[in-house]
Amino acid sequence: MRILGLDPGIAIVGYSIIDVIDDTYNLVASGSIQTDKNKSDAGRLLEISQDMEEIIKTYKPDCAGVEKLYFFKNQKTIIPVAQARGIILMTLEKYDVKTYEYTPIVVKQTITGYGRAEKQEVAEAVRQMVKTNGNIWPKLDDTVDSIAIAVCHARNYEIKLRCIS
Repeated sequence: MRILGLDPGIAIVGYSIIDVIDDTYNLVASGSIQTDKNKSDAGRLLEISQDMEEIIKTYKPDCAGVEKLYFFKNQKTIIPVAQARGIILMTLEKYDVKTYEYTPIVVKQTITGYGRAEKQEVAEAVRQMVKTNGNIWPKLDDTVDSIAIAVCHARNYEIKLRCIS
């Protein structure tokens, strides 16, 4: 199964592609969509949509895990982030990519066993779980978060399959 993990934002969208084979998570690609801060919000959203289309066409994911807005400290950025998230969800729907949403607490709980884990703890746990296959491990937090979201979906999907069997 090929999973696209997405950490939405208006300035930066972290993305990753992992292939799941048995209980092995292989990093296929990762990166970020970084929008031009000098563009209007509409221009930035268009940029996200166009880049998302390219990622979907290039990697052909079977499904996507997207971080769900749960709690936001910065009231100034919640609406632009929500708009970016809407564009991401719309683009995934346009290309018939089945989408699953996870709150940060669920991602942390799934990855580390503790829903209030620190960002660095999650990053280290994910680094130990995912094989890079020669790919360079990303430095950008948004990209690492997208890998955690993809692994979270893989692990939740595996649990559901075991319950059905």
